[in-house]
Amino acid sequence: MGLRERKKAQTRQRIADTAHRLFGERGFQQVTVAEVAREADVAEATLFNYFPTKEDLFYSGLEEFGARLVEAVRQRPAGEPALVAFRTFLLGEAEQLDRIANDQVALEHASANARVVLASPALQTRERQVLAGIATALAGALDGRTAGPVRHAVANALLGVHTALLDYARERLAAAESPRTIAADVRAHTVEALALLEHGLGNFPSGTADRLG
Repeated sequence: MGLRERKKAQTRQRIADTAHRLFGERGFQQVTVAEVAREADVAEATLFNYFPTKEDLFYSGLEEFGARLVEAVRQRPAGEPALVAFRTFLLGEAEQLDRIANDQVALEHASANARVVLASPALQTRERQVLAGIATALAGALDGRTAGPVRHAVANALLGVHTALLDYARERLAAAESPRTIAADVRAHTVEALALLEHGLGNFPSGTADRLG
């Protein structure tokens, strides 16, 4: 990555981090885009170049999560089923809740943001759009010789596990439950849910079929 690209990535991350902090401190509705731009030391026009809407600011972390998830599935070792790579990634991500447990400020922000989503139909709509985009990208990371509708069905089945557990963790965070307990339960439910899918998806794709790059 060149210097220009690194600076753009740093600016984008600074804007996103600033927005997440402000949303956690004061709530999504109470924070304006102008305030985020001012706190991040960028012009509003610059902010909108990176995040076209306020909802995009809120969900930048979910989009980054999706990109890492898709890359983990795409780059899995030859012959490894997509479900195995997916499970490994999700279980690793559950550790984020353990890290939050050791940071009181991060925990307060996460709990506040969970409550914000549960109370905002607009954010819930944007979240569904983001998740749909992740599912489409995930389908592209699966076996390229499998029919498109089948790949999309598999991607949506896998991502459905994450979506269900995201909702589950969010409701418990909003209720101020222990993040360590939530993390342990999320890991257990992830294993259980994917085990239920494994009879049908455990060997998908079979053999060493080529994957889309």
